[in-house]
Amino acid sequence: MSGFNKVIMLGNLTRDPALSYLPSQTPVVEFGLATNRKWNDKDGSPKEEVCFVDCRVFGKQAETLNKYCSKGRPLLIEGRLTLDQWDAPDGTKRSKHRITIEKFTFVGDGSSLGGRKEEQNQQPESEQPQNNPQPEDIPF
Repeated sequence: MSGFNKVIMLGNLTRDPALSYLPSQTPVVEFGLATNRKWNDKDGSPKEEVCFVDCRVFGKQAETLNKYCSKGRPLLIEGRLTLDQWDAPDGTKRSKHRITIEKFTFVGDGSSLGGRKEEQNQQPESEQPQNNPQPEDIPF
């Protein structure tokens, strides 16, 4: 039986994207994404939890995300869950799940949390990515 591995997540970047290049000169960007959930417990007390996830994107999408995103920017991502494994310097085995992004969509109007300021000032408005407004009742 074949499997199905798809993740769709809407959240805010927890840090600026970090652009690097593989030995093949393929661009890769890594960043964190946070999403929160609010609810009332059985006693009616408000509760909140935050989920932090590391993300990675490759190629032209990596360059675009690096150019127009910064910490705090809302982003809708679609991708797959991957497992990274490595040996720590002390010899122990380590692992971590992350999302490898296949598609993303800019969310929000881009006026307050949009791209990197130094790059925004250099780009004509016609070259800025077009964003869809975000409903005001989403708690991010």
